[in-house]
Amino acid sequence: MNVPRLVIAAPSSGSGKTTVATGLMAAFAERGLAVSPHKAGPDYIDPGYHALATGRPGRNLDAFMCGPELVAPLFAHGSAGCDLAVVEGVMGLYDGAAGRGELASTAQVAKLLRAPVVLVVDASSQSRSVAALVHGFASFDPQVRLGGVILNKVGSDRHEVMLREALEEAGMPVLGVLRRAPQVATPSRHLGLVPVAERRADALASVAALAEQVRAGCDLDALMALARTAPPLDCEAWAPVNPASPAFEARGPGRSAGGGAAPVIAVAGGAAFTFSYAEHAELLTAAGAEVVTFDPLRDEALPPGTAGLVIGGGFPEMYAPELSANEPLREAVAAFAAAGGPIAAECAGLLYLARSLDGKPMCGVLDADARMSERLTLGYREAVAVSDSPLAVTGTRLRGHEFHRTVIEPGAGAAPAWGFTHPERRVEGFVQGGVHASYLHTHWAAQPSVAGRFAEAAAATAAAKAAR
Repeated sequence: MNVPRLVIAAPSSGSGKTTVATGLMAAFAERGLAVSPHKAGPDYIDPGYHALATGRPGRNLDAFMCGPELVAPLFAHGSAGCDLAVVEGVMGLYDGAAGRGELASTAQVAKLLRAPVVLVVDASSQSRSVAALVHGFASFDPQVRLGGVILNKVGSDRHEVMLREALEEAGMPVLGVLRRAPQVATPSRHLGLVPVAERRADALASVAALAEQVRAGCDLDALMALARTAPPLDCEAWAPVNPASPAFEARGPGRSAGGGAAPVIAVAGGAAFTFSYAEHAELLTAAGAEVVTFDPLRDEALPPGTAGLVIGGGFPEMYAPELSANEPLREAVAAFAAAGGPIAAECAGLLYLARSLDGKPMCGVLDADARMSERLTLGYREAVAVSDSPLAVTGTRLRGHEFHRTVIEPGAGAAPAWGFTHPERRVEGFVQGGVHASYLHTHWAAQPSVAGRFAEAAAATAAAKAAR
């Protein structure tokens, strides 16, 4: 496959990658191009803005969680049929998983995609030194092809002239210059940007302003020409099937593996539960499930026929009073769990299943209480399932990440969900009945059998209900 593509990177976090990447996506989409949005690393929030800019699902490319071998296939899956793909990097260009060299860095993703890199430089406090900075990034790894620079937070015309002269001496093309523009800043809080679902109208305005800023300050034709220099990728596109798993055997649409009607798997959404990877729903659908979204802030009942429940990440701590006030849904979730229904809960889902969150009653499925903390827990984890659950059998190994500023006490139940093997050794999470609840975020594309096993558990629940 040969989709024109760019990787938007920076020397460090806070340089303006999201501003430039989102603005470019929106500006090219306004030209009528089908733009495929991607994000290096595990972040859930930026892809929401990417989706708003392009009208397509924002997809993650994480070489730690999914393995380097899946980066190009997942990219090919997401970008199929598109005119251009834009990949926003993570942290600084060469920053990756701690202690693992280039693993999961933007540089590694760029090399795996054979894509040219555009470096976004915060030029607010430098002039000629920008050439030394860019030269260092361009020469650090000869396999990373730095195709040009976009200068961000430029203060004046004179400042721009000095920066351009310095980079001309270094032989590095300047593909754009953006002035300081606080009016397009996106609000942040304890875990990063505020998700699109919580500020959709304002987010639409922000994306439109970013598109205008990028259109005015960047050479879109030169950027497109650079994207077209990316050579063809020699790989098969990832697909949400796994012939090795019985859950993924061929069948007609709307049919389960056993041939019955598709089990309904309800996926939490809305402003409180915004973290999900697009591939999860695709895998569940491929496994024969009907995926239906519900909003725990608004819906007072689970979707009709619910046979499986997925409650992913998000910000329940910001909506604890509202979630608590929706007592009918809390009772429905508790009843579903008590009946043995399969539930997969990650991070925010874990908090929602707890007895309380910051003193507010939650679903009470787990004999545990959660609260906000001053300490940020962040990082990649290597994990092994230590209890059989609807997601995995004991011994299943997965890589994931933690990202939260809450704590739950106790941190693990009598049957923990995971045993972490790196970077620290501890058990974490809860398995009880059909419930698998944990802080660990995982990407099921790395282990499609997880989705297949969960869909089979939902199908069994649906069959049991039908037999009553």
